[in-house]
Amino acid sequence: MIWLIGLVIVVFAGIVGTIYLACAISRFGLIRKAAGGKKWPGRLIALGLLLAGFSLFAWLLSVLDATVILLHVLFFFLVFGLVFRIVRKCTGKQTKIYWQGWLALLTAAVYLTVGYYQCVHVWKTEYSLSSDKPVEPMRIALLADSHIGTAFDGEGFAALLDEIMLQEHDLILIPGDFVDDGTTRADLLAACRALGQTDTKYGVWFAYGNHDKGFFNGRDFSAEELAQALEENHVHILEDETALVGNLCIVGRRDASSGPRAELAALLEDVDPEKYIIVLDHEPTDYEREAATAADLVVSGHTHGGQLIPLGTIGELFAGNDLTYGYENRNGTDFIATSGVSDWAVHFKTGTRSEYVIIHVTSVA
Repeated sequence: MIWLIGLVIVVFAGIVGTIYLACAISRFGLIRKAAGGKKWPGRLIALGLLLAGFSLFAWLLSVLDATVILLHVLFFFLVFGLVFRIVRKCTGKQTKIYWQGWLALLTAAVYLTVGYYQCVHVWKTEYSLSSDKPVEPMRIALLADSHIGTAFDGEGFAALLDEIMLQEHDLILIPGDFVDDGTTRADLLAACRALGQTDTKYGVWFAYGNHDKGFFNGRDFSAEELAQALEENHVHILEDETALVGNLCIVGRRDASSGPRAELAALLEDVDPEKYIIVLDHEPTDYEREAATAADLVVSGHTHGGQLIPLGTIGELFAGNDLTYGYENRNGTDFIATSGVSDWAVHFKTGTRSEYVIIHVTSVA
């Protein structure tokens, strides 16, 4: 529902914004000169430049990326338009240079360049957790939302995994959206082979996200082939299932968008509460009930850390997510929502940055 509301807003804003931008851009000196000082020819030239720029970015990146760029340019034109309107009202003077336009374009270019870098570059984020259960000290690597084919392909994922393997962790957790509708079979297999070459004490564990099984059946592999590729490379898939490994209990929940699923309390009914219980739940939307169980750590992705300002705030206002990004403790249960190592469809992160997470767990028992 949030994405539908967002889509309607984007389409409406895009139409109105394009008209406004065509008028605003037509005020640049070169365009006014080319139009012979006439308004409507200048606006048509500006509209042509806008459409050409939109088409270029749609070709280089994607239509959605081009839309994001257009909306940000619009926003900064509006901001600087308001600023210079106030300045003119206070001073009573007009400037010869079209500062609104130049500053809007420069600010948008810098802002989106930083946003692009924050998406395609992956940082390391660390958390230190303690437990009163007798668990051996361990390091957990958390990789969510790779959406292979967006920010990097299968080989790019393999290169990232090589970097993560230098952390000498004991366990890898992948809480969903490993692949997307745009992922190719070749990239899927390359990424799975990389996972199969990892050497960890407790293995690699995976739970489905809302994109993994596909929406439109347009890709060249099925959900069954995804599962086969993961399992052939020793990745453990859990969907409303629990597994015991050492003194750990690992739980993978069915994605909340996939329809009815088991309650976490029911999944843990026969689990020894002295086990350190880790839950993979793609969407951070069930914190209250999860905190009422014996679960020690719940890891999620899905939100991309808010991805673009102000989507994170909107998601929380509409109660779409219990946590957009970061760490929270409820009733003794630790919750971590990661921004993920990539993004869905868009190559910009203005509200956060891409990351993999290393979690240090120690016992105080």
